[in-house]
Amino acid sequence: MKRLAVVGGGSWGTALAIVLAPRFDRVSLWVYEQDLAERMAAARVNDVYLPGARLPENIEICTDAAQSAAGAQIVLGVMPSHHARRVYGQILDALTPEMLFVSATKGLENGSLLRVSEVMREVIAARFQPRIGVLSGPTFAKEVARGEPAAIVIASHDAELAKAVQQAFAGPTFRLYTNSDPVGVEIGASLKNVIAIAAGVCAGLGLGANTMAALITRGLAEITRLAVAAGGQQRTLAGLAGLGDLVLTCNGELSRNRTVGFQLGQGRPLNEILSGMKMVAEGVQTTFAAVDLAARLSVEMPIARQMYAVLKEGRSPRESLRELMERSLKEE
Repeated sequence: MKRLAVVGGGSWGTALAIVLAPRFDRVSLWVYEQDLAERMAAARVNDVYLPGARLPENIEICTDAAQSAAGAQIVLGVMPSHHARRVYGQILDALTPEMLFVSATKGLENGSLLRVSEVMREVIAARFQPRIGVLSGPTFAKEVARGEPAAIVIASHDAELAKAVQQAFAGPTFRLYTNSDPVGVEIGASLKNVIAIAAGVCAGLGLGANTMAALITRGLAEITRLAVAAGGQQRTLAGLAGLGDLVLTCNGELSRNRTVGFQLGQGRPLNEILSGMKMVAEGVQTTFAAVDLAARLSVEMPIARQMYAVLKEGRSPRESLRELMERSLKEE
């Protein structure tokens, strides 16, 4: 593999470009903001989304999404989920059937309730049937960019693609495992952000380890139910893209979604919290999509439903917690 295109210059896209740069002759990194792209090209640092992490010299900063993808052997999508359809449409003419496509976006598309890999397939199928994998696992961008050891999953129904990406991306600080269940991996990646907001709420309310352990365990049960109903495998949710990512995002102070929840627990209104954030907290929009998807698939998700009530209906976090604890008693 000689050339990689990273489509999305936020914190995770920038971190992936940095950690993968030694594996490729050239990495093109698409950055939406023109002024940021100019600073990154000059100073070799993403001063907005990943300050302090230097970009290797073989990373080329692009502001034209289609140009960034042209000629790449692997196209790695790292844009926010609610921009995925538009961005893949923008780069469509530059794509070819020989390319391998990898989604590192965590979220569901509101309205359609599609996973991002499904959005990719819908858009790209207008020209050809793409080969797609999804990348997910317990990773904070800042730690990956610093070169701290991390393990992650590349999942695809296409075993050859998964192995090719595993070989291309793996390195001394970045270990990849293949997985044949992209449905379970994407559901786990998306829904863990919903539970992470709830974890932040608990922390913001001053609650302790007992509450957090219960939330993570029951949150995993909800995510697993939804993943299986959507066609995923239960065992996937016990792995890196399920339990691993959930534990990290619920407990790690670098988690944007946990931060949103923490401030909600302390009484700040959601619009005020989001307006003060530079980076996207995917869990907010994913909560709305998750509740709709659960209803479509007849899956019970009480934690997600209470987070919907807090985020969308203005219910107080303490009232939602009370309702969760006073639900009818049942077997685990």
